[in-house]
Amino acid sequence: MIKHFAAASLMVLAPGSSVLAQTVYPIDRAEILAGAKFDFKVEFPDRVDPAKLKVTVNGEDYAAAFGRAATFIEREDGKEQSALLLRDVALTKPGRVTVEVGDGTRSRKLAWTVTGTGPRKAKNVILFIGDGLSPAHRAAARLLSKGITEGKSLGKLAIDDMPHMALVATAGSDSIITDSANAASAFATGHKAAVNAMGVYADRTANPFDDPRVETITSLAKRRLNMGIGIVTNTEVADATSAAMIAHTRRRATFDEIVEQFFAARPDVLMGGGAANFLPKGAPGSKRKDDIDYVARFREAGYRAATTAGELNALAAQSDTRQLLGLFATGNMDGALDRKFLKGGGVSKFPEQPDLTEQVEAALNVLSRNDAGFFLMVESGMIDKYAHLLDMERAVYDTIMLDNAVRLARDWARARGDDTLILVVADHNHPNSLVGTINDDMSTTPNVPLRERVGVYEKAGFPNYPAPDAEGYPSRVDVSRRLALFSASLPDHYETFRPKLDDPNQPTVKGEQAGTFKANEKYKDVPGVVLRFGNLPAMMGASVHSGEDVILTATGPGSERVHGSMDNTDVFHVIADALGLAPAGQ
Repeated sequence: MIKHFAAASLMVLAPGSSVLAQTVYPIDRAEILAGAKFDFKVEFPDRVDPAKLKVTVNGEDYAAAFGRAATFIEREDGKEQSALLLRDVALTKPGRVTVEVGDGTRSRKLAWTVTGTGPRKAKNVILFIGDGLSPAHRAAARLLSKGITEGKSLGKLAIDDMPHMALVATAGSDSIITDSANAASAFATGHKAAVNAMGVYADRTANPFDDPRVETITSLAKRRLNMGIGIVTNTEVADATSAAMIAHTRRRATFDEIVEQFFAARPDVLMGGGAANFLPKGAPGSKRKDDIDYVARFREAGYRAATTAGELNALAAQSDTRQLLGLFATGNMDGALDRKFLKGGGVSKFPEQPDLTEQVEAALNVLSRNDAGFFLMVESGMIDKYAHLLDMERAVYDTIMLDNAVRLARDWARARGDDTLILVVADHNHPNSLVGTINDDMSTTPNVPLRERVGVYEKAGFPNYPAPDAEGYPSRVDVSRRLALFSASLPDHYETFRPKLDDPNQPTVKGEQAGTFKANEKYKDVPGVVLRFGNLPAMMGASVHSGEDVILTATGPGSERVHGSMDNTDVFHVIADALGLAPAGQ
């Protein structure tokens, strides 16, 4: 279900008026955890007289309900628009809350639901996010890593073999199609957000850091229960999914400031790629716009720092390591197919990057030293990056890697007596489908047209990848009967239906006109290639997200709440309830 934030979507007009009513944050139908902090804001469409304002919460003046008065902004951003802003408030009593706003001319009425929790059930929570993980990726990973005979899989994925499952709706507050920032923000806060925003309601001001904030699960777990906090990804750590666990901004690309917010929050474990925004301006590989060395700052704050798999494993094994920073590439880390087999991408520059399983094992070693328990978010983020690039083999191998990391965590939790809630979910979908196989001996020049190489129904048969190794990876992807995993969203590109064995796919390059893209002629001379005209506007240089529900699976204490059809904001409340963050009588 879409929860709109725009004033136009839930306007209330005074008699004879054609002006939009006020915009209120949190938005209508927001579900707010009892005791969780948030900013309350009312935006007026024009300049108003503060003496005529009437704002009530359950019929009581808002200042009495929240415990203090808000700041009245007569001309917000220097425009003829007023606003009322009150930072850092909370509601402690569960139940329905009615908010009414009036300025003497127009009025607005909306409702929130304040939710409580039961007592604490789980000591730890591990949230796995397969960024852009589609059902097609899961099916393909199962076929490659487990095999299939006479129509029956020879094994199950750890991400599927869990007792509780739900379909999760993903729409954001401003669009039916979400991005990784507001999708992860919904998991982290229980509030809807706009595209590119995290931890905030995107307001009308120009400043991307002054928007109304909502408290994150990491802040709540640390503030209320003194839990350890871990964030693990194989993308840049300041990128959307990992950043949303802590950061507050409506511009996900503000990496420098997000790193500053990470340092202020001090998660116990922080690891992935993205060293470029931690290094001072002028340092090799740096992208920072200032001279602050955040690696040095983290070290000075007591963190052990690792840049290779060897350093990571050694530091995590030391019993006195309680805070760990791992930065293993200047940009995104490389996926499993390149690191383990093809040696493409950035492997030559960063040859000792850890696998996601090594990162998770190290995080569990460090975080489990906190007697109060921990919250850990783990992202297999390159699934999304490769899906955007129509690089299906790399996306599937990273789905297998995600599954290995989940299996490791489940084994770890089982050995402890199952005191840990484990959730596995995609933040959004990609419009990918598994339609059959591609029949094409890559050692020869194709003698049939591109489309005729696709086998469907009985002509699809079964792929002929080599038997997987102990980690579930076939040693080759350039076999003669490969999975036909296609995207429904396409830029103009040269289609080969062949895996890219040198570097990750680059379907487009910048076009002649600013802000446009065209097909990358790098692939123009591949045998049997076809120039495929896309179905996306020229401003898009890659495949895009899609709006279908995603799959959530869960196991451990509190997982029984996962079932049926859910919203992405419900994931936050499942976690909050498992941790007992708002028990009765708190």
